[in-house]
Amino acid sequence: MRYNGGVTTAAAAPAPIDLAPHQRRTINVLRLGVVPGNAAVAGMVAVVALLAKDLLGGSDRLAGMGSAAFTMGAAITAIPLAAGMRRRGRRGPLATALLVAACGAAIAATGGQVRWFWLFIVGMVLFGAGQSATLQGRYVAADLAPARDRARAIGAIVWIGTLGAVGGPVLSPFEQDFGRWLGLDQYVGPFLFASALFALAAVVYLVWLRPDPLALLGAIDPHAARTRPIRQLRRSYGVIRASPGALLGIVAMAGSQAAMVGVMTMTPPHMKDHDHGDLSAFVIAVHIVGMYGLAPLVGRFVDRAGSVRAIQVGAVVLGSGTVAAVAAGYVPALIFIGLFLLGLGWNLSLIGGTTLLTASVPDTARVEAQGTGDLTLSLCGAVAAFGSGFVKEGWGYHVLADAATVLAAALLVYAWYVRARVPRTAVAAD
Repeated sequence: MRYNGGVTTAAAAPAPIDLAPHQRRTINVLRLGVVPGNAAVAGMVAVVALLAKDLLGGSDRLAGMGSAAFTMGAAITAIPLAAGMRRRGRRGPLATALLVAACGAAIAATGGQVRWFWLFIVGMVLFGAGQSATLQGRYVAADLAPARDRARAIGAIVWIGTLGAVGGPVLSPFEQDFGRWLGLDQYVGPFLFASALFALAAVVYLVWLRPDPLALLGAIDPHAARTRPIRQLRRSYGVIRASPGALLGIVAMAGSQAAMVGVMTMTPPHMKDHDHGDLSAFVIAVHIVGMYGLAPLVGRFVDRAGSVRAIQVGAVVLGSGTVAAVAAGYVPALIFIGLFLLGLGWNLSLIGGTTLLTASVPDTARVEAQGTGDLTLSLCGAVAAFGSGFVKEGWGYHVLADAATVLAAALLVYAWYVRARVPRTAVAAD
């Protein structure tokens, strides 16, 4: 209350903040940070199974351990990263995770060069922090966006990552040649480039992500650090289970990730087995175009058709990609088509699931639920990556792709069940 000439009046309410210019600035900063981050991850993906196989003496059985360690690192980072952002905002924790990843890439390169597989795995676990930070970028894009534009904002950031995600594998042969020029192992060069790219992304966020989006929303809780991670995880899963929409969102994200990672990880070794190893980096590049290249259109489709419908379409496209990969046999052209569809199906399911999860939980639980979603996504990806080598060596690449097809079909059935049996009012953003 104010006292004015003997008359007591109510204090004027603070003027609402216009979030639109801050949203535009945030999106621009994310674009600058996501490109090098995605380039680091994608360049590694093109060679990680090949380096692991080389370190293991040519065995496929454990060749997926590099990707598994990387995705496990992303899973381990997800909850602490979410808790840190809840406590301090987006900027500092994102930059810290990327710097950890830069160190991890350097350690993995060292392990590959000195032929210490255990050191390579340690480096890949730390490398995973960069994937976790890169994934969190899509949530940052949605922080300040109006509800009707969240999927479009997420799609814009996923799409801009195409520049880095495609550039990483395409530049991989040059990075390998540069490593050999330095006297290093053939597959070590891309990890050194990844270290520098992660450091660059960290600087972008640290310097320019101001003001912090969560600070503008008043969503920073300095006391969040006192919450134990396991307790936070249980509480977050409880919130997700209580919402049919949030549960479908997290299932879509995790299921599509498992199907995509399992097939993608073993595609370069599969092609090398049939004397097409020189094409594997380009297949991964086309796959990543599918993952990111159509994201703006996917975001608009999600906004118009609804998240559940997008998840259904994503499951069909993803399954079509795995079927094409099986039908390809030893024909490289069909592998290109199959991996492109695999990436596009993942894109639809990821953006649809992310939008649905974000819209289906209370604002006070949103950051924690997002961290839990990425934890689940990364764990499923780690299991798929680790098991992919065993499946390929034991039963063949076609069985691995068939298993991914079954997973896509299960996601389609579950999305249909939610849409048919759950009241529309209980499924947000649909």
